[in-house]
Amino acid sequence: MPFTKVFKSGNSMAIRLPKGIKFDTNEVEIFRRGNEVIIRERQTKPTDVFDILASLPADFMVDGRQDPPPETRESW
Repeated sequence: MPFTKVFKSGNSMAIRLPKGIKFDTNEVEIFRRGNEVIIRERQTKPTDVFDILASLPADFMVDGRQDPPPETRESW
């Protein structure tokens, strides 16, 4: 497993990816999962929305939305 060092770049932390790790994109997603930091190619396919919706639990919003009533404003 390759290793790299963490360094400061401006006000941010940065790393250099080892030579064997290359992305074929200009943007990546980065997020934390427990004590791991995951860097992966950004998911940009429109069909990904359907995967996200399909992963919602069966009881998601089973009681409907509980929105407050709209505000009443004076017209000019």
